Amino acid sequence: MTDLAIRVEGLSKRYSIHGAKKRPDTLRDELSEALKTLWTRHGFRRDRENFWALKDISFEIRQGEVVGIIGPNGAGKSTLLKILAKITEPTCGRAEIYGRVGSLLEVGTGFHSELSGRDNIYLNGAILGMKKSEIDRKFDEIVAFAEIEKFIDTPVKRYSSGMYVRLGFAVAAHLEPEVLIVDEVLAVGDVAFRKKCLGKMDDIAKQGRTILLVSHDMTAISNFSTEVAFLDRGLLRHMGSPGEVVRAYLQDVAVGTARGKCVLEPPVDFPFFVTAVWTSDDLNLQTAVLSRSRALEITVQGEVQEARPNSDEYLIAVDIKTVDDMLLFRTHNIEQPGFGEIPHRIGLFTLKCVIPPDLFPAGTYRVGIHTAIAGKRYLQNVYPVLEFDVIQDRLLGNIFASTHGILTPRCDWIAQNDGNIDAK
Repeated sequence: MTDLAIRVEGLSKRYSIHGAKKRPDTLRDELSEALKTLWTRHGFRRDRENFWALKDISFEIRQGEVVGIIGPNGAGKSTLLKILAKITEPTCGRAEIYGRVGSLLEVGTGFHSELSGRDNIYLNGAILGMKKSEIDRKFDEIVAFAEIEKFIDTPVKRYSSGMYVRLGFAVAAHLEPEVLIVDEVLAVGDVAFRKKCLGKMDDIAKQGRTILLVSHDMTAISNFSTEVAFLDRGLLRHMGSPGEVVRAYLQDVAVGTARGKCVLEPPVDFPFFVTAVWTSDDLNLQTAVLSRSRALEITVQGEVQEARPNSDEYLIAVDIKTVDDMLLFRTHNIEQPGFGEIPHRIGLFTLKCVIPPDLFPAGTYRVGIHTAIAGKRYLQNVYPVLEFDVIQDRLLGNIFASTHGILTPRCDWIAQNDGNIDAK
């Protein structure tokens, strides 16, 4: 009996991209376009481009392994998971999975919106090939984990995105799959829920089951995975130990990282997006080299394509990390109500994040930008978008020259007299 959980051989996936059509300006143009369409339908002309989301991917995963899948946006990570979960077919090659598969690739995967939470649990269990008695045995545990007891008989179309995710993960994780496939969808949940999910996946791994996890959180990938695969532009670049592969990925994404200012390509069909990010000091001097004693200002420009009644639905997060991918902190635009909200109206916007002076030791740091619709959907995820250096510009003896710690705030010390001591 094989100890393989997954075998992938020569896996490739091709999509056809059709060019956007321009609306005819005149009747003659419209007739000409109609003839071109007729010509194309009969196979005489093909106005399309082939895009390979995956190209000749091969690997094997043993039972009980936890495999993290990393790579930039558009690398083919989600396409690979969809093929493994049998949601889409490969163009060529094959993928063999030994055992029952549970998957959570997006909010509400496999749910029927008109059915209640209870019905969807039984429906998903049946799809996985479980008997009703097996589902009955796990039912209370699933509902308790998802924390939706009051709404279990409500149609899931009335669930919030958070409820959807909680139930979706609970079903995928508790119906005893031999292989659990989870995409970045867990990032939609709150911190407590993500911690709970990681704990559950750890329990699953200890039972000897196999887990595939896509994430942009390199710390979680490094700590949780036994092996990591790095995909880039449809190719499997590296597969091996977490430390080795994560370092290779970070070195790769750092190549060509912008300094001072970065202009981003506007994404398609996003309700809002960031188009430019730059760093400056508190004198409004745009620079990638900042003095430790000056405040760091990160300016974010973007555009709203779809106005929302509540501006705090649109979130922008700024990550500051070391070159080793250690997250120092994350800050959001709505931490101070009334100050960082994105305008309700359609159009351009500019936000400025001010980070106090005397916070960073001298060194090199990287900035990540993330946008989202609060509690519902991640949009942009760009890391690193910028790189900047902090230099030492103020010495007090040799103290600041040899400052220790990840963060080094300049703290105020105040001498106070003890009431029991007669100070003279």
